Order: sequence, then C-alpha cells, then structure tokens
Amino acid sequence: MITLGPRVLKTGIAVTLALYLSKWFGLETPVFAAIAASFTIQPSIYRSWKQVSEQFQANLFGAIIAVASIYLFGNNPVVIGLITMIVIVLSLKLKMESSISLTIITVLIMMSSQELQGILAAAHKFLIVLVGMGSAFLVNLIVYPPNFSKIFMEKMDSSFKTLSLLVRTVISNELTEKTFQKQWIQLRKDIAKLEELYKILDEEREKISKVKPLDIRQLVVFKQMLACLHHGLRLLDIVEDHFFQSRPHKVETREFDDHLEELIQYHELILLKYSGKIKEFDVDPIVQESGSFLESVIEDRTMERNDRLRLTIIGSAMYDYSFQLKRLDELIDQYQKRIKEANGG
Repeated sequence: MITLGPRVLKTGIAVTLALYLSKWFGLETPVFAAIAASFTIQPSIYRSWKQVSEQFQANLFGAIIAVASIYLFGNNPVVIGLITMIVIVLSLKLKMESSISLTIITVLIMMSSQELQGILAAAHKFLIVLVGMGSAFLVNLIVYPPNFSKIFMEKMDSSFKTLSLLVRTVISNELTEKTFQKQWIQLRKDIAKLEELYKILDEEREKISKVKPLDIRQLVVFKQMLACLHHGLRLLDIVEDHFFQSRPHKVETREFDDHLEELIQYHELILLKYSGKIKEFDVDPIVQESGSFLESVIEDRTMERNDRLRLTIIGSAMYDYSFQLKRLDELIDQYQKRIKEANGG
C-alpha cells in the first residue's frame, strides 16, 4: 500500500497555497508560483531556508540576465537557448548548482512572454516565483515540522535489526544467499540514510540552534551509534572475505560464531539502555573477552600461517567493534546522567 509521506503532503499544500496567493495578489500565470513552490520544499527547516536564500539570489541573477538579454538581443528562440546555456555555466561557476532548475524556469518565464515587456513585466514575473518560494517555506515551517531525532532512532532500530540478522547468520550460513545479499544491500542503504539524517541534525544544531535548540550531547551519542553500525558492517565484510577462506575447523567455527553472538547481544543491550527499556549493565567484559579472543587466535600454532592471519584480521575487527560499543555505552551513560541532573534527579 502506498502512503503519503510528510514531504509529499507538504508539497501539495505548498502548491495549493502558492496558487491561492497568486490569485489573491492578482498575479497572472499562477502556475509558475506552483512550480517554484514544488522546487523549494526541503526535508528540514534549515535546508528550506537555505534553499529559499540560494534560489532568491539565483533567480535575481537570472532575472537580471533575462531583462538585459531582452533589451539587447530580443527574445527569439535562438537567443533564449543561448541565454539558458549561459545561465547554466554561470550558476555552476558561482556554485549555485541546487538552484539551476528554478533559475532556468525563471529565465524562460521572463523571456518567453510576448505580451509583456520591460522592467515592470520582469518584476511581475519575478514576484510570482517569490510567492511560490515563500509559500513552500511557510508550509515547511508550520506543517509537520520533522522530528529528526525520533526519525533517526527509528531508522537506527530498523538498521540494527538488519545488522543483527546478518551478524548472527554470517558464519552459521542459515540464510539463503539471495536473502543474505538482499539484507546486506538494505543495511548499506539504511546506513546511508542515517548519515543523511545525522547531517541534517548537525546542520540544524549549527545553523538554527537559537530557533530550534538541539542537545549536542545527544548528537555525539547518535554519531557513535552510527560509528558502531559502520564497524558492524565492516566486520561483516571482513568475515565474508576471510573466514571461510581460512578453512576453519568446527571448533573455530563455533568459537567465532559464539563471539559474534555475544557482540551483537551487547550492541542490542546498549541500544535498549539508551531507550530506557533495561537497567544498567557492565560492558567491560565484552572488550576484555574480545581482547583475549584475539590473543588466542594470534597464539594458536595449530593452524597454517595464512589461515591464522586471516582469522587474526577477523579477531582484530571484532575487538575494534567491541571497543566502539564500549565507547557508545560510556557516552550514553554520560548523556543520561546529564539529563537526570538537568531534571533534578
């Protein structure tokens, strides 16, 4: 079943508002305002403001070029085509790539009309575009303002479930190859989405913290959560590249599988502790166990040298993963302690 996401809904509302405002102000060709509104909707308040700011500059720049071109060369199709090329090149030079599409539309709107000419006509058309941009920003600010912290944790939980499934089956080989690869691809996509969400949160913290306060300590925790996912994925890659190629015996297979199970269980407990669903627990043993496990692999002389080196690489990745989990646990403890102190607990 297809559902309407907030951005889809907001785009529809912004287009509707732009059309009504254009008619209310008596602006001709209100559809151009609707087009501008659809280009301006962004996933966050800061990005929406940034888009409006950049598009205002870019469209003012495009409007000036369009007016100058009409007076100097006219507005026949060849001139319009050449001016469009010039606008694209200049926009790229000025690093206004994100605004190229709407700038071109502005230039085409202003140069293609046969009825209106002159500065007043150009200003009229430019105002139509501004109405569309303003409508989009207003809707983005008021309608369903996104809670990116909540969205981040929801995506983190679903991503961890995928990681957990892969880590628990990468050695036991219980999933079909098709299912395993599908989940692997999904995990990479989820991590990319989490990186984008974190980037948005960091932007809002930096740019609009006075308007929308964000807890920097929570962002530090989120960053480490993301780092743990990355190290978990890296561990999967290393196991896939080296474990079965090392020709392990049943004993090694069971030991590595058991230790991976412990690591993913600790990762799960840490996330549950952040959400307040479980009590305090000590994460130090897993780091010590990972260190001891790595040492036992390095010192095992019953294996051939190349096989031992492959398993040592995996053991090192396990230790690194456990170290990152310990770091996450410490950051969560510090964050939750600060919250209790702030609430007078």
